This record gives sequence, C-alpha cells and structure tokens, in this order.
Amino acid sequence: MPMVVIAGAGVMGTAFTFPLVDAGCRVRLVGTPLDEQHIEVMKNGQVHPRLGTAIDDSVEIYYASQLGEALRADVDLVVIGVSSAGIGWAIENLGPLVRTTMPILLLSKGLTVEDGHILSLPEKVQRGLAKTGVPEAMVGGVGGPCIAGELAGRRHTSVVVSFTDQTLVDRIVPLLQTEYYHVAQSSNLTGVEGCAALKNLYALGIGAPQGMLERKGEKEKKVLMHNLASALFSQAIQEMAVFEQVFSGGVNSAYGLAGAGDLYVTCQAGRNSRMGRLLGMGMRYSEAKKKHMADDTIEGAELATAIGPAVKQMFGDGRLDKREFPLAEAIIAAVVDDERLEFAWKRFHRLQPVR
Repeated sequence: MPMVVIAGAGVMGTAFTFPLVDAGCRVRLVGTPLDEQHIEVMKNGQVHPRLGTAIDDSVEIYYASQLGEALRADVDLVVIGVSSAGIGWAIENLGPLVRTTMPILLLSKGLTVEDGHILSLPEKVQRGLAKTGVPEAMVGGVGGPCIAGELAGRRHTSVVVSFTDQTLVDRIVPLLQTEYYHVAQSSNLTGVEGCAALKNLYALGIGAPQGMLERKGEKEKKVLMHNLASALFSQAIQEMAVFEQVFSGGVNSAYGLAGAGDLYVTCQAGRNSRMGRLLGMGMRYSEAKKKHMADDTIEGAELATAIGPAVKQMFGDGRLDKREFPLAEAIIAAVVDDERLEFAWKRFHRLQPVR
C-alpha cells in the first residue's frame, strides 16, 4: 500500500485523508504547532473541531514534533496541507527530512513575489527546499473547486493535479482517484497554481454587487444584481486567462477547474465574498477588516497585498498591459491603497477572449 504523509491538520489537510484512505493508501496526518489542539482531540477519537467529522481509524496521527517519525521509511507522497502563511514552517521543517525522490503535493494556494517576479507556491517551496539541501525537489499542486466539508462527506469533487513532469502526474494521480474524488491532469503547473490563487482575489470583486444592492436600499426588492455579478465573473475569467498566457503560455487553466470552476465555488460563500460585499457597500478595506472581519483571514486580500505592488510595477514597465486588467486593478487599489472599490465600466469586456 502506498504511504502518504500530510503535513497540516487543518480542515483541508484533514479532509484530504478521506480520498487517500478510500484510494487504498496508508496515511499519516501530522499537525503543525497551531494544530496541537486538533491533534489531541483526534487522538482521543473525537471529531476534528473545525471539520466536524471523525477521520478513518486507519489514519496515523502525529504532533508537529513527530514529523521526522512520520517521514520514516519509504514515503510515496508528501502532502502540504497548511495555509499559505504556513509555507515557511513547512519548508523549514521538511527540508532536513525529505529526500529529492519524495514528490510533494501542495493543497495550499497562493502567489508570492521574489526579486520583482511573481512566483507560485510550488516554486517558492522548490527554492526554499533547495536552500535546505534538497535540490530539484519535485513539487506539484492541486487546483479546482474543493470545499473541505464536502470532501470529508465524500461528495463528488473534481480537481486537477499538476506537476511540470507529466510522468510524475501519471504516477501521482492513481494514488488519489476514488469513485467520488475525480482527478484531472495537467503539466502546466504555473497556469494551474496561478488561477487557483487569483480566484480568491477576483471573488472580492464578484461579491461586491450584493453590497452595492444593500447600499442602494433595494435589498428587499425582487430586482437583484445577478446580471452584474455574472458580468464580473466573466471579466475575471478573461483576466485570469491573460495572466495565465503571460506567465505560462497557456490559457486552459483559466477556463477549467482551477480557474472558472474554483472561482464559481469560491463565490458561493466564504470570507472573500463577505469582504467583497462590505467593499460593495462603500466601506474602505481597512474599515471593513477592522470592524467586521478582524479575526478572519481574507485570502484574496492577502494575495492583493502580496502581489499588488509587483503587478503595478509590471503595468508600468509593460510586462502586463494595464488595459487588460480593469477588475484586478480596482481590487488591488481597494485593498493595497485602501481606496473605495470603483469599477471602470467602460474598460470592461473590451478585449476578445484569449485563444
């Protein structure tokens, strides 16, 4: 039986144990220092405090301090299930323990900037592990619409797994496939990861129409703003396609599971949509965060803060054509510059979709 070690016992890392067990893998779940309470509860046979579901009895559970023990002997796959903010912990602690022959799969989504260049999290992990003595680490990612609770409930879920090496994709996918966890393949890792991260940023804009409706005092009327939300959704996909073409040379991820698919489910509910509603009501980001979502992690806002200055620089030096990103520009201005969210309507839907 293949052995899979998951680093991170949050909701998604824990939920990922379900398809792995059902696919016939042996699974070891390792918490981070922030997961100590979760680990203690699960070791006592109780349900995960946030996921609300008990994991399979066959899953071996480890504290963060036992990561080395969990990685003993042969491991067929290492899964990083921490938030994007925890990637540094994962690199620092996995570096001395993993071997180049161990493929690493990221559930985390995000982009980062190094030396003025935007990098995906797999690229960040590869660079980080190289500095710890693991050159040419094989790092891939998962994209697509996947709510942790639905995955733990064994609801049908479709995702896309990507490594730059297609032979590695072919090797990993069979470890994950079940009758409800459907895994597509891609070797365009940059495209998949870029879209998987950008969807959080665009969800802020698509959530705004609800707040705009409330600001008008027309929430109770039957005439809503689905037209506007749909138009913003379409603009977001088009902009993701341009981003993908610039950074990876492809466009399929924007129109597929990692782009349109993940954006759809993200817009149904969640923290990004709630923040978008507040911005649509006319609040500045700083006010909305402080008064209404002080304790929430807003992934789209964190991404805007991380890459916003670099995107502006790329607009200035021509690496990105500013005319093609009116929605991204508006969202970045709202978050990074704390401006009120305003849409430049005349700039929307002026370009032909990328082919």
